[in-house]
Amino acid sequence: MGNRGMEELIPLVNKLQDAFSSIGQSCHLDLPQIAVVGGQSAGKSSVLENFVGRDFLPRGSGIVTRRPLILQLIFSKTEYAEFLHCKSKKFTDFDEVRQEIEAETDRVTGTNKGISPVPINLRVYSPHVLNLTLIDLPGITKVPVGDQPPDIEYQIKDMILQFISRESSLILAVTPANMDLANSDALKLAKEVDPQGLRTIGVITKLDLMDEGTDARDVLENKLLPLRRGYIGVVNRSQKDIEGKKDIRAALAAERKFFLSHPAYRHMADRMGTPHLQKTLNQQLTNHIRESLPNLRSKLQSQLLSLEKEVEEYKNFRPDDPTRKTKALLQMVQQFGVDFEKRIEGSGDQVDTLELSGGARINRIFHERFPFELVKMEFDEKDLRREISYAIKNIHGVRTGLFTPDMAFEAIVKKQIVKLKEPSLKCVDLVVSELATVIKKCAEKLCSYPRLREETERIVTTYIREREGRTKDQILLLIDIEQSYINTNHEDFIGFANAQQRSTQLNKKRAIPNQGEILVIRRGWLTINNISLMKGGSKEYWFVLTAESLSWYKDEEEKEKKYMLPLDNLKIRDVEKGFMSNKHVFAIFNTEQRNVYKDLRQIELACDSQEDVDSWKASFLRAGVYPEKDQAENEDVGQDTFSMDPQLERQVETIRNLVDSYVAIINKSIRDLMPKTIMHLMINNTKAFIHHELLAYLYSSADQSSLMEESADQAQRRDDMLRMYHALKEALTIIGDISTSTVSTPVPPPVDDTWLQTTASHSPTPQRRPLSSVHPPGRPPAVRGPTPGPPLIPMPVGAAASFSAPPIPSRPGPQVFANNDPFSAPPQIPSRPVRVPPGIPPGVPSRRPPAAPSRPTIIRPTEPSLLD
Repeated sequence: MGNRGMEELIPLVNKLQDAFSSIGQSCHLDLPQIAVVGGQSAGKSSVLENFVGRDFLPRGSGIVTRRPLILQLIFSKTEYAEFLHCKSKKFTDFDEVRQEIEAETDRVTGTNKGISPVPINLRVYSPHVLNLTLIDLPGITKVPVGDQPPDIEYQIKDMILQFISRESSLILAVTPANMDLANSDALKLAKEVDPQGLRTIGVITKLDLMDEGTDARDVLENKLLPLRRGYIGVVNRSQKDIEGKKDIRAALAAERKFFLSHPAYRHMADRMGTPHLQKTLNQQLTNHIRESLPNLRSKLQSQLLSLEKEVEEYKNFRPDDPTRKTKALLQMVQQFGVDFEKRIEGSGDQVDTLELSGGARINRIFHERFPFELVKMEFDEKDLRREISYAIKNIHGVRTGLFTPDMAFEAIVKKQIVKLKEPSLKCVDLVVSELATVIKKCAEKLCSYPRLREETERIVTTYIREREGRTKDQILLLIDIEQSYINTNHEDFIGFANAQQRSTQLNKKRAIPNQGEILVIRRGWLTINNISLMKGGSKEYWFVLTAESLSWYKDEEEKEKKYMLPLDNLKIRDVEKGFMSNKHVFAIFNTEQRNVYKDLRQIELACDSQEDVDSWKASFLRAGVYPEKDQAENEDVGQDTFSMDPQLERQVETIRNLVDSYVAIINKSIRDLMPKTIMHLMINNTKAFIHHELLAYLYSSADQSSLMEESADQAQRRDDMLRMYHALKEALTIIGDISTSTVSTPVPPPVDDTWLQTTASHSPTPQRRPLSSVHPPGRPPAVRGPTPGPPLIPMPVGAAASFSAPPIPSRPGPQVFANNDPFSAPPQIPSRPVRVPPGIPPGVPSRRPPAAPSRPTIIRPTEPSLLD
């Protein structure tokens, strides 16, 4: 006899699992765990066993479950069990499963009542179960026995809390009927982890063992000590039944008979018993499945929507249709051109927020990298003065010149102009590299057709290489043009007279026209990398670079200035990145060997990337702080420079100023013309080529069929997409069917369960009537409760007086009629209460007046006669 409600849920879950498996996903229903909590010998294992519908757990008196048993039910076509500690062995006989549980428990805990938190993991594979986890926990006990530790109570409680604290667990708080419910440790533990009572179900066991004259009606009706989900009464098999091999089917029939025949429970028999407990738990599983459906549905619908656009063009797809191939080729070439233009010109859609790309990187080459390369080769004061000195002396020859020769000026200027070729060609190479990257990025959308992608990349890259040669020729031509005629009448040229009057300490900022002294060139965070650990170590500051100074502050509010460094006599040098550092570093130092900051000859400034370093260097160039130059000449050659006579020094200074002025004009012109030349001859021409000529080149390079031949991956992707699309629609249909074929029950309204927080001394009125001292034959005596008086004449005792009533037998059975007990009730006739005189109604006990001693003798003698 299995759990029929659970068996009805299995097809629903299997349908869902199959639907999700068909789309290559797993259906994460995450069904709840079911944990039974209760005192020792409360009947927890029996409740769990009845829910599964198989007889496989150890039974007995005292503490039997001494280790947590994690029981995983797994749906399978065959029925067997296996333990985690002996995976290789499959158990088909559940008696052997029980014996293995007992043996494994003894192996870890010993045979003298010891306990252990180490769980036993048992998996039961069956076609009659859902994929669930059930947990059988040791009973709560107060007094240690045998090998149990002194803090046994706290150990068991901690063990229980580990399992029931999970939000996905349902808690069955099991309490025997012959125990005061207000003192139930199971309910108190459940209250701790589930204060709202949403996942706690009260289970009352051993109703058949209550003393005569007592019942748990008020509790089961959820009137006396209410729980949000109420209580369910069950009658488990006794130890004698288990030893007599009474099967679960017969036990359930006897349980049903008990509730139908008992006067206190017959009116709610349909809400009592193991089948109703199974139904309640199965309904919770149904609720959980239904609650999971909206998320699953929205997940599937979002996937379906994302696929629909692509599937639309695949629905009537014919791979060999020439019309489709022509259309696809035209669309892809057109899209390639649009993507290329967007990446170069910039676009508002699909903006890359992680790094610079395309046109932004080319812009950086134009306005940061190229000017920096120019300045690096431009100012080398010592070499320049030495070259001017040699030029003047060589022009004068054996004569001593009286005037400054203009031929020396031209020779030096032409030599400086020639130096522009290297950074200019390097700039073109950098732009070509970026364009090749852009082409590869744009061609990624052609990956469905590998031949088309390969040919497109080859044709466009070849064209770019061709334009690269023409662009370089044009740039060299521009430099040759500048070299061919030295225009000393240029409006920005200082002229001979002004050059002579210039001070030797020329302001280096003259290369920045229209820049005010207070102009802020750049702001940003930098780390001063070379502060010693004794003085605080590396620190990050907010730097502000102007045309005159470099200042740093505590933060970007610029309120607390740490230092201001004038830019006079400062230069930049590169610093190698540290072995353990991921920062990129450059240094600022004073050319006159003075300390730059405190006792530091140079300050090392660190950035997160090399791009930031290059950008800061370019900003320093605008402020007139130039890179350090390597001196490769021998010192003895330099001695000639310093042995010049005063007249030669004046001539060198004059030509130096003239060269400086004219080279600045040339640099300004080249910096302006370079981006224009590259844009016109390379980038704009490439855009026009892609839009107007690429298609013709593709047709001439190969036939359309070979170009538009799909890759095997693309064909597989299309098939997978169509299969996924139909599987998603089928899964949504299944979810809709499950939604309509199942019903979820609403959460019961909250109840006043503050009684769970009260202490035992302030517990409410006991839920049972006075207990009798006479116990039914064949059952153990009640463990708790007072013995109010003689069994035949129940007397009011204390607070229980208001609940006293004529004695009602606690359970039916053949022995009731064998001894002809005058207080027995006829269990065979469920409707018998209708014939009871109105003076003794079988209603709620709390509404009856206290029973008189003579009242039972009026009714009971007549009832056995009905059975005679």
